[in-house]
Amino acid sequence: MRVTIKDVSRVSGVSIKTVSRVLNKERYVGEETRAKVEAAVAELNFRPNVAARSLAGRRSFQIALICDNPSPYYVYEMQSGIRDRCVADGVRMIAQPYDRNSTTLLDDIENLVDATHVDGLILTPPVSDYPHVLDLLQRRGVRFVRVSPGSALDLAPSTFIDNAAAAATMTAHLLSLGHRRIGFIAGHPSYATSGQRLQGYASALGQQGIAFDPVLVREGSYDFASGAAAAAALLSLAEPPSAVFASSDDMAAGALTTAHRYGLSVPGQLSIAGFDDTALAGFVWPPLTTIRQPTRQMAYQAADLLLAPAHAPVERREVGYELIVRESTGPAATQ
Repeated sequence: MRVTIKDVSRVSGVSIKTVSRVLNKERYVGEETRAKVEAAVAELNFRPNVAARSLAGRRSFQIALICDNPSPYYVYEMQSGIRDRCVADGVRMIAQPYDRNSTTLLDDIENLVDATHVDGLILTPPVSDYPHVLDLLQRRGVRFVRVSPGSALDLAPSTFIDNAAAAATMTAHLLSLGHRRIGFIAGHPSYATSGQRLQGYASALGQQGIAFDPVLVREGSYDFASGAAAAAALLSLAEPPSAVFASSDDMAAGALTTAHRYGLSVPGQLSIAGFDDTALAGFVWPPLTTIRQPTRQMAYQAADLLLAPAHAPVERREVGYELIVRESTGPAATQ
């Protein structure tokens, strides 16, 4: 038979109302009482019924992820991190893809809120910086958490990495290998992270006394095809770069394919680096040197912020990045 909240109340020796308060993560429950309830929940393998909990209070016990990212690896990691956090609270995650260029974006988000009565939204780039979306949610009183925002940072809780510092770290790595002419494939300008990573690249060059050369920068769209096209443009220059740093692993994989098509040895004749450390970075040949962006951890922290008490102060949680060196980068070829 299905275990009910009455069973948890009986085993823990506290009232049904107190059990409900513990399950809903409400304040002013003693630690000893909370421990009794949690022990009973574990012993009975109790799984709260979302529909019943929704009827009992004002919460729906559902949150939604609003995502538009050309990388399926990024989306998967984002969903996985949010699910990991939601499980602990018995909350359901709804993943809502969107098209950032859609003329019905606002209506789509508002319809989602009305149809599901979600307790909050997690916004990923670039919608996490769309003023009209942020205004809509504030006007409707819908809680939201932003992933990697680039503006109005005190508006709502957020999670992020230091993109500029991470890009500077990768550029410094390439410089340490003797590369002085480094091509850079930027992300789409609608993403705040694109400008931040470009800034980090330029900053690292400047620290070594190397002038920023816009000819060595090409714009991509965080996908394979744009990375391949941008690399082709860079390698067609009269003086091509000896290394290419792409703002995502998908674009770096595209650049790697272009290098192979041009008959270039990687990293013997051309070093290629990426950003994210998605599963793709280890699938391509040679495996990509990249920046590990802990997407799943950022997602987990975003969900944790959204599930925190509503009165909690606005908090920005920074997670760390890591330089991952693999076989796609090596010393600059001697002239």
